Amino acid sequence: MNGHTAVPHSYDYDLIVIGGGSGGLAAAKEAAKYEKKVMVLDFVTPTPLGTSWGLGGTCVNVGCIPKKLMHQAALLGQALQDSRKFGWQFPEEVKHNWMTMTESVQNYIGSLNWGYRVALREKKVTYENAYGEFVGPHTVKATNKRGVEKLYTAERFLIATGERPRYLGIPGDKEYCISSDDLFSLPYCPGKTLVVGASYVALECAGFLAGVGLDVTIMVRSILLRGFDQDIANKIGEYMEEHGINFIREFVPIKVEQIKEGTPGILKVTSKSTKGNEIIEGEYNTVLLAIGRDACTRKIGLDKVGVIINEKTGKIPVNDKEQTNVPYIYAIGDILQDKLELTPVAIQAGRLLVRRLYAGATTKCDYVNVPTTVFTPLEYGACGYSEEAAVEKFGEENIEVYHSHFWPLEWTVPSRDNNKCYAKIICNIQDSERVIGFHVLGPNAGEVTQGFAAAMKCGITKEQLDSTIGIHPVCAEAM
Repeated sequence: MNGHTAVPHSYDYDLIVIGGGSGGLAAAKEAAKYEKKVMVLDFVTPTPLGTSWGLGGTCVNVGCIPKKLMHQAALLGQALQDSRKFGWQFPEEVKHNWMTMTESVQNYIGSLNWGYRVALREKKVTYENAYGEFVGPHTVKATNKRGVEKLYTAERFLIATGERPRYLGIPGDKEYCISSDDLFSLPYCPGKTLVVGASYVALECAGFLAGVGLDVTIMVRSILLRGFDQDIANKIGEYMEEHGINFIREFVPIKVEQIKEGTPGILKVTSKSTKGNEIIEGEYNTVLLAIGRDACTRKIGLDKVGVIINEKTGKIPVNDKEQTNVPYIYAIGDILQDKLELTPVAIQAGRLLVRRLYAGATTKCDYVNVPTTVFTPLEYGACGYSEEAAVEKFGEENIEVYHSHFWPLEWTVPSRDNNKCYAKIICNIQDSERVIGFHVLGPNAGEVTQGFAAAMKCGITKEQLDSTIGIHPVCAEAM
């Protein structure tokens, strides 16, 4: 058994992880450190258009990594425009090549897929590219792409299956629309694109598509960035609109038809007002659906072992130790009920869970004050409460909001976007004006937010923030 400690004779493995994304892989590798016999089952069900990918999960293959790289492509386009004012001279015509970008991005992702497989092998974690589902107590069935089935048993199981994009359930959606699962390896330039949705995925994708020169329209049912600070969300929308992205507000698609085949072809989208009976039609080359994601929990046999899920959302309720109602089955990541859907959260939760199970540790994952960044054209970094959530929890009279616009020095020479960047902190008056919400809208927002998140973990107050000397000249000194 590769030098590992013996598993109780009744089980094949100490731990079987279902899902080879960021959280599942982190947990599996951590368990291997403690000489546990570990298996990872990972299988990507192809999208309706047939797209699939390798080991590593959403973030690496069709999420954070390709998204940030394509966002960078858009930023470079803006930098090219700015560079003329800084003295750079080049011919007027500057073009973007979609295929060069996607090939470069996919080559990098391929190297990550390979790296993950090598890491599992080095740590003696068994990896099977197979679909895992429970068939009875302590038992899973693994089905590979050829339909070959095998049964495996384990003392404990970790569900880390993540989520997949939701479809509208209207005529033509799965036949003709794409999702973020398809976009990053799309083998042709999407052309004129309709992005349906107001999630961070919708706005990020719309932002970089427009940034590489495409005609982009966003169709929004209600508000932008639900769950995020709405003051900031509206500023993001205004900025995107000012930079050439079209918005169709309070409409939803009811039918998608193909007018012309091609790569891209032409699609006709029929949409209906959410406020009345008005119907509109529009023609686009590509329709990208980004209306939310559904937990991959309904087809993995949880009913066979009695794991409770939220019937409406498919999410799994767990205790503060990531344990489901079935004691030997745990869950982490985006499938958890009422928890943050962020890659680093899943990684942290997975590692800490394993240390508690096998190394006698007691530290639990802290789901409070987790920083995140939305990589829209104007990046948005946030940590802690939104203004709305702070008012709801502490009462308007008990919070103080400090805010300011700022103009990045780098933008002054090209003389663009003055008064668009914005910083806001929310303080709890009853607790020595402790900072309970941090929000910044501007370049490199993620880099700025990460440091302030550490300060918030330490309980920073407004007075301490004011007494911290800023670095000049940088955006973060606005804080």
